[in-house]
Amino acid sequence: MSASHALPMSRPVRFGVLSTLAPTLCGVARFSAGLSDALRALGNDVDLVRIADDAETESPDGELVNGSAVSVAACAARLNRSDVAIIQHQYGLYGGTHGDEVLSLIEALSVPSVLVAHEILEHPRPHERWVMERMVATTDRVIVMSAAARTRLCRDYGVEPRKVVLIPHGGTVFSGPRLKRPSRPTILTWGMLAPGKGIERVIDVMSSLQSVAGRPRYVVVGQTDPREAALHGDAYREACIDRARRNGVEDSVSFDPRSYNRASLTALIQSSSVVVLPYDSTDQVSSAILVEAIANGRPVVATPFPHAVELLSGGAGILVDHDDSDALASALRQILTQPRLAGAMAAEARQLAPDFAWSAVGGAYTTLGQRLVAERAVAEIDASSVPTERTGPWR
Repeated sequence: MSASHALPMSRPVRFGVLSTLAPTLCGVARFSAGLSDALRALGNDVDLVRIADDAETESPDGELVNGSAVSVAACAARLNRSDVAIIQHQYGLYGGTHGDEVLSLIEALSVPSVLVAHEILEHPRPHERWVMERMVATTDRVIVMSAAARTRLCRDYGVEPRKVVLIPHGGTVFSGPRLKRPSRPTILTWGMLAPGKGIERVIDVMSSLQSVAGRPRYVVVGQTDPREAALHGDAYREACIDRARRNGVEDSVSFDPRSYNRASLTALIQSSSVVVLPYDSTDQVSSAILVEAIANGRPVVATPFPHAVELLSGGAGILVDHDDSDALASALRQILTQPRLAGAMAAEARQLAPDFAWSAVGGAYTTLGQRLVAERAVAEIDASSVPTERTGPWR
């Protein structure tokens, strides 16, 4: 960049966002809804370009239909009408081998582009690694949501640190009056249900918590992940319900298959005594559920996946090993029976919460968008000022 050119970064930005969108049930769709609301609240324009669920679409404005080269060209043209294109990425969203169809779209972009990496695989297959490397190489910046993700991307994928921007996942920060919680303490897990969520771990320790005052209940909220449902229906949920029955705790474990809007979800989280994230994962670098729990100032018990280690090590929760049921039971019991400890964890979470407010996240995306627009303008000025080599005779 030429030192003679300043970077004017004050005007609103026209963002084009490629993502799954409601009514699709997935975390990326929820994220894009929250992000677009935050960007618009700051005066930016946002054009949401939907990744279609199937090959049938009636949208006159164009959607990305996996397997359709025509839709790739149409969506690229639509995104090119924005100032900055934001590409949401998670494995499984795009067509082709390990989602490699998205590369054709990214390569067709003429405006500055940002890749939002919701996953950075620790042990990718060779082609998965290649897809990530190509996406990073052909976009202007990569946004990650945790320091663990940034470290992994730079260390394991060889990405230059200057290209990686850490902007946290957004959450709805609770700012209302403290709510009176129900007399029966609630242990809460929510999100899309599928094997790997570790619900069984909590069910298996519920019998040891029945002596706690108020007889805690475990509430699991969320629909079955659509990809899981397509393959196995509600088999995972039914297996968990059967497990609770066999363990004799069916009256202390309940499943709520509804999908909550933002306000209802906030009320649900506020009603809980503790949020538990008992995931099987050892490499998850971004968790929207964890961020929402922190944003709502709730104590958290979680297995030590990287994002949980990053956010809870300061005192906002307790980390327990994946296969240590005694530690899980002990952590839940401590929070449920020691008000001072639970209060200290909630206070630490509230200290962290402002960093995850959607307003802060939207501001960071806006600043990045303004910088990319300014950098592109300066680069074009510098390119136009380079003398053209003379090939003809002087006259």
